[in-house]
Amino acid sequence: MDVLLSEFLIASDKDFNLEKDRLTAYIIKAQELGSNHYNQKESHSFGKLSSTEWNNMFYKHLDHHLNQFGV
Repeated sequence: MDVLLSEFLIASDKDFNLEKDRLTAYIIKAQELGSNHYNQKESHSFGKLSSTEWNNMFYKHLDHHLNQFGV
């Protein structure tokens, strides 16, 4: 069976430091909001999640992309 893999290409130049700062700001904001903010908050894909489920999803998503780019 042949598998067709599409490429994800970024068409514009990115400033690494700017993108790193944006990610850091998002992480800090999530920490400041705290776990209660996320408890039973609705996900567009998975419905209502507990704060633990949100935490696990944030971790897995970030870990996936850091590994994707060899960080």
